[in-house]
Amino acid sequence: MNTIEKEVAWYYGDDELLTRILAGLEVAGADLNQLSPDDLAPVEEFHIGGRKATIHAVDKMSLTAGQRVLDIGCGIGGAARYIASRAGCAVTGIDLTAEYIEIAKALTDMTGLDKHARFKVASALEMPFPDAVFDAAITLHVAMNIKDRAGLYREIARVLKPDAVLYLFDVMKKGEEAIEFPVPWAESEATSHLASPEEMMEFLDQAGFDVLETGDRTDFALDFFKEVMSKAEDGPQPLGIHLVMGDRAAEKMKNVKMNI
Repeated sequence: MNTIEKEVAWYYGDDELLTRILAGLEVAGADLNQLSPDDLAPVEEFHIGGRKATIHAVDKMSLTAGQRVLDIGCGIGGAARYIASRAGCAVTGIDLTAEYIEIAKALTDMTGLDKHARFKVASALEMPFPDAVFDAAITLHVAMNIKDRAGLYREIARVLKPDAVLYLFDVMKKGEEAIEFPVPWAESEATSHLASPEEMMEFLDQAGFDVLETGDRTDFALDFFKEVMSKAEDGPQPLGIHLVMGDRAAEKMKNVKMNI
C-alpha cells in the first residue's frame, strides 16, 4: 500500500462505525435477527444518490444471475449486497479500508448473503485476482481518491473478461476553480484527485474500453442533496450516510453541494 493509499484508508477508518449503524438500525425498528438489504439502504450506500444511484447503475449494467461481479471500492458493501440480492450475481467487493471490509462482512452475514457477496482488503491498483475472471465491474465514487487513473483502468481491464461491462459513477472536474474541503471523500487536496470528463474518456480509451454511454448527473446530485438536507432539518435521522461521514458530516455535505 503506497503513501496515498495509507492516507485514504486512514481517512475512512472508523472503529465505532458498526456500533453506530447497529444502534441506528434498532432505533429505526429493524429486526437485527432478520436484517434485509433494504433495512440498510439509508446508511450503506456511501455515494451521491444513495440507493437510487445504485439501482440506476444495476439497470444500466443488464446483469444476469450467476455472473461474477467486482465492486471496486465497495465501502461497507451496500452496492455488492444489492447486486447479489436483486440480480443473483456472485459479487466480490474490495476496499483499502480494513474497518469497512469488516463491517461489510458483518452486515452481509446478518442479511444472509454471505454465500453470494464476499469482501477483502485490497488496492484497486494491484488487485489479487487472475486475468479475465469477472463478467462485470462497478465503481461508485472511488476514483476521486486515486491519482494514477491510467493505472486504475488498466488494472480493471486486466481482471475483466472480454466484452465485460464496467459502470463507473464519479465526481468529475468541470473547471479549474479550487474546491472547498472537507468533502465526503477527502479532508484536503492531498487525497482528492478529480479528473475531467475529457480526461476520463482518454484514460478509458487507453485502457482498451469502448465507451458505450455517458451521462451528466449534476441535477440528480443536487436534488439528492436538497432531499438529504431537508430531512436533516427535522433533526438527526437514526440511519443515514452521516453515520459513515462522522462528526463533520454536515460540513462535508454542505461543501460538496456547493462545489457541485
